[in-house]
Amino acid sequence: MRTFDDATRRNIAEACASFARLPDDAEPPALKRAAVVLALTASSDGDDTAFLLTKRASHLRAHRGQWALPGGRCDAGETPVAAALRELDEELALKLSVDAVLGLLDDYPTRSGYLITPVVVWAADSAAIVPNPDEVASVHRIALATIEQDDAFDFTAIAESTRRVIRFHHQMSLIHAPTAALIYQFREVLAGRHTRVTDLEQPVFAWK
Repeated sequence: MRTFDDATRRNIAEACASFARLPDDAEPPALKRAAVVLALTASSDGDDTAFLLTKRASHLRAHRGQWALPGGRCDAGETPVAAALRELDEELALKLSVDAVLGLLDDYPTRSGYLITPVVVWAADSAAIVPNPDEVASVHRIALATIEQDDAFDFTAIAESTRRVIRFHHQMSLIHAPTAALIYQFREVLAGRHTRVTDLEQPVFAWK
């Protein structure tokens, strides 16, 4: 168990600092920039460290009802960190400053035309979380111990791609990339492993 305290924050910050991100593409990206947040907070019982995972509102045009990390598209001129913090506030009314940022993971290119930057933040006070019903159906605290289990993730093949499809098993549901890939890389970073996930495939229904 990773107790939600300053020592855990330091350990995770050090793990993120030790992680060597893939270099940014020198050419202007053809993909639209987006950012998501791995927001670390206290678990439901208040002892373990957890991250926030949302269920998207059922009336949204894109990816309705799916599991997702808080986040969205970057506005013009906006950095991924700024976009991540803005989206966290818009979706969950959780206001954090850049001082809460512990690090960044690798950018993940999606089949639907986005380049997602995952931003790891420490949300010391998450008691005031209020999901925005326009975007979020529910918010869940996933203990880090959950994603560190050997059977938390698996990989499968599909006829449409030579790349492996990653799946995260959560509450009798299967969560796919990009969300599963980003959570998986964070699990690997916590273990001190520099595992790349850009080659992990999304299911066909997420290609649009």
